[in-house]
Amino acid sequence: MILLPPSEGKATGGRGRPWTPARASFPELDDRRLEVATCLSAFAEGSSQAALAKLLGVKGDALAAAVTADRRLLRSGTRAAIDRYTGVLYDALDAPSLGAVERRRLRSQVVIFSGLWGAVRPGDPVPDYKLKMGATLPGLGVLSTWWREAVTAALAPVVARRVVWDLLPGEHRAAWSPAPSGAGGPAAILTVRFLDEQAPVGGERRFSTVSHWNKLLKGALVRHVLATQLTGPDGLDAFEHPQGYRYDPTLTVVLRSRTELSFVRST
Repeated sequence: MILLPPSEGKATGGRGRPWTPARASFPELDDRRLEVATCLSAFAEGSSQAALAKLLGVKGDALAAAVTADRRLLRSGTRAAIDRYTGVLYDALDAPSLGAVERRRLRSQVVIFSGLWGAVRPGDPVPDYKLKMGATLPGLGVLSTWWREAVTAALAPVVARRVVWDLLPGEHRAAWSPAPSGAGGPAAILTVRFLDEQAPVGGERRFSTVSHWNKLLKGALVRHVLATQLTGPDGLDAFEHPQGYRYDPTLTVVLRSRTELSFVRST
């Protein structure tokens, strides 16, 4: 299984029927999805520009477009989630160029976390919207906390005894609290970090964490995992990223049930 965040950037429009319950994966989340969507739409209709800017984290033309989308989200056309999300990670993943086998794996092995929908699969219908997982929605509170119990329960049978590539940022990871492997949870959870190696000081290696390229690098890694079906670090030596990042096994860190893998580029 591969866990991904959504993207800030989203394709507009959509020819699919408006969202209704029982049309997406994890239907046990539908009541909560409707609650968030209704709350968000009402907030977009009746709140001040300042309050909307604070909630949505954008301003100007971007705020106007986001408010319009949120007001209409329960009656606007939908697109498959993999087509709706258009940010850097999804551009690097480049789903349309995947082969037939990798596309099937994408649909069955990837789960996308969302502040509005909780968790969806790539083929699920999604309208245009703006809402971060880390946002505080009046009446519901911080969405990552509000979603945690429901998303954890919905994903439990999906991730049980499977290897999970957790490529979520912190605010989305906070919406999931898996059971330990010995209690029916994932067989292993793999996380990744990308590092630029700096000049050593006193013989000690030094690194800086990559932020600018992080999403692009994760998108490329998803393509590699879909193609190879890796369930651990073995085989990552073959992962060659155009930006020059390579897996460094000497920097692997095991933290309880999670294993953190590092990809390094010398500068």
